[in-house]
Amino acid sequence: MTQRINEIDFLRCVFILLMVAFHLVYIGDKYPYAKLVVYTFHMPAFLLISGYLLSMHKPAVLFFRSMVWLFVPYAVMESGYVLMASFLPIREHIDCLTLPLFFDKLLFHPLGPYWYLHTLLLGGITGYFLSCLKVCRGNMSVFCALLALVFMAESWWLGLADLSSLFYLGIGMILRRREISFVSFFRGTVWSLPPLLVFASDTSYLHRFSLPGMLMTYFSISMSLAIFPYVGRLRTLLLFIGRNTLAVLIFSPIFTLLSKGLLPLFGFDPTGLCFLVVALSLVLTGSFGIAWLLDRCRLSRFLCGRPQMLQ
Repeated sequence: MTQRINEIDFLRCVFILLMVAFHLVYIGDKYPYAKLVVYTFHMPAFLLISGYLLSMHKPAVLFFRSMVWLFVPYAVMESGYVLMASFLPIREHIDCLTLPLFFDKLLFHPLGPYWYLHTLLLGGITGYFLSCLKVCRGNMSVFCALLALVFMAESWWLGLADLSSLFYLGIGMILRRREISFVSFFRGTVWSLPPLLVFASDTSYLHRFSLPGMLMTYFSISMSLAIFPYVGRLRTLLLFIGRNTLAVLIFSPIFTLLSKGLLPLFGFDPTGLCFLVVALSLVLTGSFGIAWLLDRCRLSRFLCGRPQMLQ
């Protein structure tokens, strides 16, 4: 994919903002039902988009180079997160960190938001290997069947990733392999809102690896695409965020943790919305600020394999 698709960048922006918002513990605890609704579709949609953007037709050298430069920031930040979890009182606190436990978290069972990059690496490499098999090259049905079987083995037998996450990633890869236009498949329409609200109103539907959860994912993408033509002056900012989600993914935990220190300043607002706006701004500016510094110091090539992290 040589040209960026603005609609996809906008979707990436929408779903990364939802991720950051509900990684703020205060907001998640204050609005638990909203968190349950959003968690049904926001990461499935992000994984689906990520699978679609993985190019299975690249030469092996180029593909695995891209995987290496996903693994490097993943390894750096996951290592830091595991070490942090060993001495800070966070929800994923590790009581006694040992070297085997450290490598288990790094290679097999990641902590924090970096599970997404781990799943992307695992699913992407799996899909690429299968797409190279002679039996899969001209037979889409065989590719889909083998992809499903290997994903189930990786999840249920090896315990390397959540099957629902691999499922959505795989759907994106299949759409790309079939050369189906993303925007045409997820056609933007405001008529996606009523069924989305109906599903969101019943807790029995709020499971991402269920038919209602899959439909909610579809309708959330469709509704977001319907909104995109009307974002007006925010368009440039939103597309910038969508094109730089990697920086937000890898650096946001630093600032979601720091934002807890701001809570005493917002005791006047029982809704928590003022805190949400300020914390979101802090996370985004902080994440992009670190990326900008890495670019200015010419260190981005060592973290993500390219001269500029910010696009």
